[in-house]
Amino acid sequence: MAFNQAFSLNSLDPSGLVNGNGGNVSSSDIMSAVGFTYQTCLSQCGSGTQNPTWSNISQQFGAWLLPYLALISQLPFGARHRVDNLMSAILTVGSPVLAGYSMILTILNANWISRRFEDLSFPNTKDAVRILISLQQSPLRITNEDSLLSSLVVLPQNDEWWPSIAGFLDYTHTWSIASVTSIAWVVIAYLLTVASSLSDVSSNINSNGQGTGSVWLWLIPIVIGWLQLSPKCDYARVSKAMDNADAMAFVATDHGVVIKASDLSERRAVSIDTDTENSSSNDEMLTPPVYNYARAISWSRSAEDVFNAFRIASNNAKLHRPVMISTTWMNSNRRNFIEPGNRKGNASEVNAYCRLPQYTVRSPWATDMFFRMFVASLLPLALQWATTGSAVIVVYLTPTVGLGCRSLGYLIYGALATVVWAMLVMSSILSHYAFSYSDRPRSPFSSTTLRLVKLASNLLRWGGKLVAIVNAIWIIAAGMLQFTDIYDNCYCNSSVLGRGAQYAYDIVLLDGVNLAPTKAAWFGALALAGSTSLGFIFYMSLLTDLVPI
Repeated sequence: MAFNQAFSLNSLDPSGLVNGNGGNVSSSDIMSAVGFTYQTCLSQCGSGTQNPTWSNISQQFGAWLLPYLALISQLPFGARHRVDNLMSAILTVGSPVLAGYSMILTILNANWISRRFEDLSFPNTKDAVRILISLQQSPLRITNEDSLLSSLVVLPQNDEWWPSIAGFLDYTHTWSIASVTSIAWVVIAYLLTVASSLSDVSSNINSNGQGTGSVWLWLIPIVIGWLQLSPKCDYARVSKAMDNADAMAFVATDHGVVIKASDLSERRAVSIDTDTENSSSNDEMLTPPVYNYARAISWSRSAEDVFNAFRIASNNAKLHRPVMISTTWMNSNRRNFIEPGNRKGNASEVNAYCRLPQYTVRSPWATDMFFRMFVASLLPLALQWATTGSAVIVVYLTPTVGLGCRSLGYLIYGALATVVWAMLVMSSILSHYAFSYSDRPRSPFSSTTLRLVKLASNLLRWGGKLVAIVNAIWIIAAGMLQFTDIYDNCYCNSSVLGRGAQYAYDIVLLDGVNLAPTKAAWFGALALAGSTSLGFIFYMSLLTDLVPI
């Protein structure tokens, strides 16, 4: 039975009727009744739901949810396999905080390595920064075996390698007509539907999509942020760039003869490792930038290795120390120019110039890595809970006020999104730790510990992805449950979860209810979600302006 019809049949009996504040009404004040208690609702209407109307479903879905689903296509992908692209979209929807964390950590790492190279005066440092920043979406590997890295940094024969590969990687995935149109569609649709709902709060109040529109609002700053950052995540293009550079790399030998690195072995000083057996995590191999959480730690360690090689070489050059021990420094007539003759030597001399032994034992953690991870977590968490909290405020303060099915659904989404982020970030820390110590001599106890750490990392990664899949499905289903009036029943409308069955009540006649607090709450929720989203976009604009991308 419809709620309004049931209320009309029961309106002559004051028992079970309530006023706008949930208080019982007397026979003399029966005209102030606007709803009935939860128990009365069950007896009069049953525990079923209202019959949905297709016109309302299509209108609410098209206005509040469909534009966001279309905007997902503007996320950066670029993986080798389509299933990995699909999983990256699911991870983004299932955990917006993870997507924001990967984005801000990427830009913080780029700022960090760029600032470290600023004071170095050695050939190819600017191109080195550009290359390292461009390879944040790839499983970067650095090795000095056979003097590969020190030769790449020092030898003048490699002066073509650095600008060439920087040029190969100089492509952008940024603003297009499609992306601008998609973002504009979402923004305009959101503003128009918000204006419409605020002008008539009582219309379809239980199936109104204001909460759904708010809980998805994080997608706009995430898409805009990636467009600003323009990550180099096209696996085919990055792989081709690295392959093209192989023929231009030279290496010093023990006899002082410079040969092509390709004539010595298949190893390269700077490479992309696509072998999953040699990676700390399978997610590190996947190029969509949402997976940057998995490779940020290893990338930072590799980038710092390159920086240290350039730093020590730069310090030696400032002291006018040539690579070849038996020679003297050749001065140049040009400012900030090092004569090529000062940069020639055999393998041991080149290694000594960068102070890089063949196998270097160093900390697995780059400088200030955990501080950057902490900073990268703050704004994404704020964005996640500002948009989720906005949705909760909208439905929580809509009559009947209290925690109900709709608000609980949004809280579950926000909580699971945060859990996914925590699980996957912890997985990345453990996997990098296990990988960093896997090749070092260790006792049987240490071997067992590393195996347990690796197992814990895998379990966290698999579990995090599973929760993300469930959460992505859930947030779409939650919107559809609201639009199809599945929530429009006595239990959900009476906010039994928050009030308890004894004190729960269902508001039926909104004409007798003061909706000013509800309207104010909707305005406040809009301000909360909108200001946080704008703040995220502004912060990304500031950071990207500081990086030579």
